[in-house]
Amino acid sequence: MAQKKEIYKCDVCGNIVEVLHGGVGELVCCNQPMVSQTAKREDEGAEKHVPIIEELPAKTCKGKDGFKIKIGEVEHPQTEEHFIEWIEINTKDEKSGKKFLKPGEKPEASFYTRVDIISVRAYCNIHGLWKKNVV
Repeated sequence: MAQKKEIYKCDVCGNIVEVLHGGVGELVCCNQPMVSQTAKREDEGAEKHVPIIEELPAKTCKGKDGFKIKIGEVEHPQTEEHFIEWIEINTKDEKSGKKFLKPGEKPEASFYTRVDIISVRAYCNIHGLWKKNVV
């Protein structure tokens, strides 16, 4: 049973989908079940994938205006062969924002919200899904 916000990948063609509304059916691509992507939370080896969250300076009297998300304590490579495809935030009010990246772009994104972030996810084309919970 697919749950809302789960990420699935086809091992045959590489299609990746995010579930927007959970259901009881099986997700299938290329005549095979798609594989649920389990988010990793700790770096292994030399590559750095865990999202780093920086609060942006407040511009109004209402407090926080946003957050900058960087991927890795050491900047993740953004080559044609190996790159972060997207960065996503999820907030306490159950909203989310996603920025898609291309090779050559810095592996970071700024999101403007006054609502606290509860989690951040990023997807590496080689090493898969990564997540950091904030609360």
